[in-house]
Amino acid sequence: MAEHPAGLRERKRQRTYKAISDAAVTLFLDKGFDAVSVSEIAEAAEVSKPTLFRYFPAKEDMALYRFADHEDEAARVVAGRGEGVRPLAALEDHFLARLEAHDPVTGLCDAPEVLAFHRLLYGTPSLVARLHSYTARSEEALAAELEKAAPAGSVPPTLTARLAAGQIVTSQRVLATANWQRIAQGASADSVLDDARRDARHAFALLRTGLAPFA
Repeated sequence: MAEHPAGLRERKRQRTYKAISDAAVTLFLDKGFDAVSVSEIAEAAEVSKPTLFRYFPAKEDMALYRFADHEDEAARVVAGRGEGVRPLAALEDHFLARLEAHDPVTGLCDAPEVLAFHRLLYGTPSLVARLHSYTARSEEALAAELEKAAPAGSVPPTLTARLAAGQIVTSQRVLATANWQRIAQGASADSVLDDARRDARHAFALLRTGLAPFA
């Protein structure tokens, strides 16, 4: 059975996103973020500049596209948790599992290309600033799911969910940064896995003391 045209269009659209982002990141790593022009990226990705800007409004978004799938990751974990599983328990289990898998998002990945990208990201102020918008959207998505999970009678549920989401997302960011700093200093991912697990359990234990409705 032939694939629906809408499905084909979406697949083509996602391929174009990835092609532009991959071309941009390759150039950024080779020449430095500020030294690369939009025209160079369009040429490398084999698209026109108008097409490029339809997909990405700014150079920063091209570099950070690989974070797009992770924007609502925490929200998806909460939404898909098993019956009777509290949100914080689901998020902790998920983070620990991603540590075991050396997921770059946890900072615990020593693949050379990941280290190079992290150096690019954290060494470019405009990328760090742009990353905050991704973090904000992650918080909003998580807050929406936490509000659904709040126990009956929680007051005020919306504010409580937003405060909780901010603390959770910030804790995960701090954990990832600490892991990346260890790797950047020359440690291997395997050698610091135990420390990363310990830190994650400590962070979620602290969250449980203050976020009782979700623990």
